Amino acid sequence: MKLSELLKNIETTSKYEDAEISDVTDKSYEISEKCVFVCIKGARFDGHSAAKEAQKGGAAAVIAEHDVGVKNQIIVKDTRKAYSRLCAAFYGNPAEKLKLIGVTGTNGKTTTTFLIKNIFDLLGIKSGLIGTVKNCTGNREYTASLTTPDSKQLQALYREMVDNGCRYCIMEVSSQALEQGRVEGCHFDIALFTNLTQDHLDYHKTFENYANAKRRLFENCDTAIINKDDEYSEKMVAGLNCEVLTFAVNSEISDFSAKNVKYFADSVQYELLTPDNIGRINIKIPGHFTVYNSMGAAACAIKAGADFDKVLNAVSQSKGVPGRAEVVPIDKDFTLIIDYAHSPDGLKNIISSIRETTNGRIITVFGCGGDRDKTKRPIMGKTVGDLSDVAVVTSDNPRSEDPSLIIKDILEGMAECKAKTEVIESRTEAIKYALNLAKKGDVVLLAGKGHETYQILKTGKIHYDEREVVADILKGSI
Repeated sequence: MKLSELLKNIETTSKYEDAEISDVTDKSYEISEKCVFVCIKGARFDGHSAAKEAQKGGAAAVIAEHDVGVKNQIIVKDTRKAYSRLCAAFYGNPAEKLKLIGVTGTNGKTTTTFLIKNIFDLLGIKSGLIGTVKNCTGNREYTASLTTPDSKQLQALYREMVDNGCRYCIMEVSSQALEQGRVEGCHFDIALFTNLTQDHLDYHKTFENYANAKRRLFENCDTAIINKDDEYSEKMVAGLNCEVLTFAVNSEISDFSAKNVKYFADSVQYELLTPDNIGRINIKIPGHFTVYNSMGAAACAIKAGADFDKVLNAVSQSKGVPGRAEVVPIDKDFTLIIDYAHSPDGLKNIISSIRETTNGRIITVFGCGGDRDKTKRPIMGKTVGDLSDVAVVTSDNPRSEDPSLIIKDILEGMAECKAKTEVIESRTEAIKYALNLAKKGDVVLLAGKGHETYQILKTGKIHYDEREVVADILKGSI
């Protein structure tokens, strides 16, 4: 591919020498002969400092935001956005051959995208999936490392979806991805908003910045499907030209409404109403948040053209998502649930949902991630302490931080909570304590890890699957 072809959709006034291109990268360790190296300034490393290294390594051109003193340099206003468009062009602009459905919000993204994918699968609509748990390209699955992949991996996944005959790509779109321009140049047929609560302030610094990052998805879509019950719903789409559809449980006026909602220990039931149709959903995923997630998924499928009754039938056949209100089968007279909740609102949602269907105690094992938003730690502690009967504070993914100091931050919010509080730094020992404490009718909630099968420590990433840990504890081998 020629450099001039890659640069068709890139604004630049630079004069350059055209050349055959073998690759596009923003990583200095991927520099190769005839590649295009894009200089991106990150939190810890500025790619502009590697421009001369790139030229020595054989790069055919360097994309930068200012003069970096190399031959065939091309100056652009924003290298992050340019990189996304370059990657798209390198892979033949595959997103233009797909219908994109993007889901954003603090909580519910993973479950909602899984449900949409399940609906499409059951209706025979071939689609790809991109998100926190895994990436699927129609015929293959890959373990995900980011909620929304970096631009190059994203475009490669799109390319594979197109080659495998996918019509749709259903994807989680994170606030960081929107802020960093990873989906720059991607137009979404449908964009869905789940909710907005505190998270990722370590990156965005202010809640306003966080909200504005989410809003960017709706600036580039044909139809926005919005959770009207969320207080930020109107701000997400205010002043935009896209079509707006709403779904709600509490609002009397919305395009999709849930009525006569009933909660059970392993499921929820409700009637889904639109101006033209009414039908019943019985979905085998517990929790009031399941109503919102399944409504949003159904709304997306219906907007995409699927038959109302077939969509409702498909939703009712859908199964749960790994690590999201996942009931782990154990031969005990109490219940064990694993959930990914790692924000104040996520914890509130899962614990409140458990409370709706249990008369026993709720024993919650949780911690907070290291090198992440510290301000939410005491809030998470208070949330668990106020809503649980027993709160076991432990380690999550401490990363470079001292786990004991993270726990100290959590405890600042638990001084006056009603729950009995135990501090056990070892996550395995904390789980063991909770399982040994549980009695008939109780629910043990392991919060924070969810689908993850690892733990990130100061010394690096180790294998850690809570299902395996639980099994070993119950067998008596731990």
